[in-house]
Amino acid sequence: MATAGSGVVELPSNPRSCRWGRRRSRWAVARKGLKPVPKKALMSLRIDSDVIEWFKSQGSGYQTRMNALLRAYMEAHK
Repeated sequence: MATAGSGVVELPSNPRSCRWGRRRSRWAVARKGLKPVPKKALMSLRIDSDVIEWFKSQGSGYQTRMNALLRAYMEAHK
């Protein structure tokens, strides 16, 4: 469970299938009191293979981490 006042509540994974038929295997996170997440767009992007392999070696969620780094760069250069 999250700490008090963090705005994030962790819920145990639910064995129900999600919209695309995949099963949730980890913890679901409910966003409470946080800014809405912007909609994501699907695009094709060429990234050096060694960069992708490094992100993948960090574990699951590598695309989310890549997005977070791009967002931080964008915010820093506004």
